[in-house]
Parts: sequence; C-alpha cells; structure tokens
Amino acid sequence: MPLGFYIIMAAQFFSALADNALLIIAIAMLRDMAAPSEYEPLLKLFFTVSYVALAAFVGAFADSMPKWRVMLISNTIKIGGCLMLFLGTHPLFAYAVIGLGAAAYSPAKYGILTEYLPHRLLVVANGWIEGLTVAAIIVGTVIGGIMIRGDVSTWLMGLGLPGAGSAFGAAVLVVGTLYLVAAIFNMYIPDTGVDHKPLKSNPLYLLHDFNHCLRLLWRDKLGQISLAVTTLFWGAGATLQFIVIKWAEHNLGMNLSQASMLQGVVALGVATGAVLAARYITLRRAVNVIPLGIAMGLGVMIMVGVTEAWVAMALMVIVGGLAGFFVVPMNALLQHRGHILMGAGHSIAVQNFNENLSILMMTGTYALLIVLGLSINTVIVLFGLFVAGTMLLVKRRHEANQREFDNVALLEDRPH
Repeated sequence: MPLGFYIIMAAQFFSALADNALLIIAIAMLRDMAAPSEYEPLLKLFFTVSYVALAAFVGAFADSMPKWRVMLISNTIKIGGCLMLFLGTHPLFAYAVIGLGAAAYSPAKYGILTEYLPHRLLVVANGWIEGLTVAAIIVGTVIGGIMIRGDVSTWLMGLGLPGAGSAFGAAVLVVGTLYLVAAIFNMYIPDTGVDHKPLKSNPLYLLHDFNHCLRLLWRDKLGQISLAVTTLFWGAGATLQFIVIKWAEHNLGMNLSQASMLQGVVALGVATGAVLAARYITLRRAVNVIPLGIAMGLGVMIMVGVTEAWVAMALMVIVGGLAGFFVVPMNALLQHRGHILMGAGHSIAVQNFNENLSILMMTGTYALLIVLGLSINTVIVLFGLFVAGTMLLVKRRHEANQREFDNVALLEDRPH
C-alpha cells in the first residue's frame, strides 16, 4: 500500500476515536442530568439524522473538490460540536452537530479509496479501514469509559487544563485534542488527481440526481444485495451498542464504565473478522459470506442466558467476529459496484443514506421498546430474530437473482 493510504487511515482512526469516546461521555452527561433512559439511544439518532437528511447533498459535495479538503472541513465541524458540548450545550444537540460533520466526512473517506487504489485492493483496503475504525471504537469506548471514572476525572481537573473546571469539561477537552490530531493528518492526505464535478447550486437537481443514483444501486443485482447487507449491519451494530450497555448492567451487574469495556470486546471481534475477511475473501466471492449474518443474529440471542463476565466476553468476540467477516467483503463489493455505476462520492452517499436510515429506525425502535417497559432480554431475542430473519430473506433474494441470471444466460446460449 502507498504511504498516502496510511495517512488516510490515521486521519480516520483519530476522528472515529474521538466520536466513540464522546458517545460514552455524552451518555454519562445525560445520566448526570437525570435525563430519561430513552435519551441514550436518541444520541445515536441525533448523530445519524444528518446522514439521512443531507444524503442528496454530501455526495455531490464530496465529489466537487479534493477529498482531503472535504475531510478537513468535516472534521472542523466536528470540532465545533465538541466545543458546543464543552460550553454546556445539551448533549443531544452537540452530538447532532458532530453527526453533521461525520455525514460530510464519510463519502470522502470511503470515496478516496476507490479513487486512490485499484479495485483489486478494495477488499484489503476495506479490511484495513474497517479494522482500524473498529480499533477506534474499542480504544475510543475504553477512553470514554476511563475518563468518566471519578479518580481519572479528578486527575484531569488537577492538570489545570484551560477551561477544564469540571470533570466533563476536562474529558471533552481531551476528545477535542483527538479531533485536532485528525485534522492535521487530513492536511497531508494526497490529492488523487481525479477530475471533480462542479457542485450544482440547484437543490432540486441534487435531489433528483440522488434519487436516480438510489434507484440505480437498488436495481443492480449485486448492488442491491451488498446494500441490503451493509444497511442491516450498521443499523444492528448501532443498536447493539446500547443493548450491550443495558444487558451488561442488568445481567452482569456492571456500571457504565465497565459496560463500555464490554462494547470494546465486541469491536475487537469485528476487527478480527475484518482482518480475516481481508485475508481470505476476494471481491468475486464476497456474496458467499451472507450466511454468517444469519449466524450472527442467532448468536446474539444466546446473550439472554449469560450471567458470567468471561462467557459474555467470549460471546461478544464471536458475535463481533461474524459481523466483521461478513460486512467487509460486502462493503467492498458495494463500493466497487457504486463506483462503476455512479462515481465514488455519490455511491457512498447512497450507502450512507440507507445505512443511517436503518440506524434511525432500529435505534428509534429500541428507544420505543425501552419506553414501553420491555425487559432487555426480550429486546435481545426480538433483535436476534430480526437480524437472522432479514439476512435469510437477503440470502433467498440473492439465490433468486442467480437463478434469473442463469435462465437468461441459457436462453442467450440457445441456437436460433
């Protein structure tokens, strides 16, 4: 891999590291404010709403200038959201601004891979980016969990950092520094030399163009399968973050700081699965991993019978490993199909729209189930059945597509 690829990875790592550390800090702030428990999954909802609302615009924005500049602008917006949290803005609104920056950042960080690397390296590149993103989730969640501990908060305040007069203020200041490190790496990302499309000023044109790209990708026989899988994965993954915290508190007797460490164990499994997929699965064989999604859904349901911490950790590694192994090849296949059909930025924007609409719907449903008073074990069983059932439907759809393709090929081969 060229040096520029590792600079892209470093920028992505520190930005994602800060996002995930801040999520744990924001949850702790909500609890300190005695906010209703359903506000916690709403953090993710506020974070992802920009991905859905601005999907028609961020793809065109990402394709209108060099990707490094888009990433720098987006990271600056994240720093602004972090500053809002530091100045006392409600965590939901501050995290929404950070989500705005992330929505603009995403088409650039993935789009630059298809511009910078040949398609034969896309699965490997995705293994790297997913592995490092998950590593950022692990380390970020652990950092967030450590910084909300009383002894660490006291130590941070004792350092005399400017403006860090409170425990949360000091923690947010540390996270803001991580965003600054990411911004420095952004400035050293190489320009790929790809021609950029001028940004259209007419929003109706952008909406029409986005709708065309959306329909194009869903109609493509391989695009629709890979898009369905990644859409389900990210919705399920975001919901699982909150399920694991509540499950760890209810079944294992852990506090928020300890439960955040268990989240990191899930992410460790995803990273392992991502690395193995990058090593053993080629782009041509990407669809062969679909059954692992069914296995992941069934594996999640085992959580209800677990009461020992070591068993919980082993199960979380397995669930994460299955998730990482099946999502990385599908993500690479989706990027490859999207790049061919419509261009990198537009393709990633369509992907983000679907994946984050899934996150909104699934975290919103989870919040509703909590409001209705369902036990966490009931929620886990419903969640596992939904994931396994949906992946089974995707598998059958792919098999039907294959039969249709084979029948067309047979007809074309017959002598006239």
